[in-house]
Amino acid sequence: MQQDPFYQPSLSITRQNALVRAVYNWMMIGLLISAVTAYFSSHSAFILNLVFGNSFVLILLIIGELGMVYAISGGIRSMSASTASTLFMLFSFVNGLTLSSILLTYTYESITTTFLVTALTFGATSLYGYVTKTNLTSLGGILFMGLIGVIIASVVNIFVHSSALGWIITYIGILVFVGLTAYDTQKIRRLGEQIGPADGERYGRMAIIGALMLYLDFINLFLLLLRIFGGGRRS
Repeated sequence: MQQDPFYQPSLSITRQNALVRAVYNWMMIGLLISAVTAYFSSHSAFILNLVFGNSFVLILLIIGELGMVYAISGGIRSMSASTASTLFMLFSFVNGLTLSSILLTYTYESITTTFLVTALTFGATSLYGYVTKTNLTSLGGILFMGLIGVIIASVVNIFVHSSALGWIITYIGILVFVGLTAYDTQKIRRLGEQIGPADGERYGRMAIIGALMLYLDFINLFLLLLRIFGGGRRS
């Protein structure tokens, strides 16, 4: 097995646990913000009309989300921890607005079932990524290429409207995000071996970036699984 050059077994496992806890705390905050925003937005005719009644606003929100993801990920060295956390919460809020449509499309029972399946799948996979001794670094490139393939195929399917291609994208996408969950968790754990709370700003930024990675893994896995378990659509 190839040894990760950044792996330093002499450093305390306390640092790993501290960073992983901080990442999960922020991820849960992000999910909570998105869930609450989606719920209240789905019950507001004004917000629904503003977001989905005007394609320009929806496109602007999506571009804004992508911009915030890029800003948080790219600002690892220059951005303050407070700025990163503010952007992350703002991103979670905006994503909640765009996700509110699923509350109008699927029944609460379908959404709840899918959420539980997603949580169990995510939790088991993330736990594997944390405890496994296998180096998942080489898996990252494969998963990234798989993600690019899923994105390209999804764009193509917007025009061809192929049901078969849609299901292929769904199942491959699930495999990709299950793999990314394990990969990202191990990456966060190993970063925790190098930095700790005493590192101040760097530690804070890494906690937010890690939370963003796992948040995106969870949300995308949830949306893909919703295609399978979301049979209970609203009439």
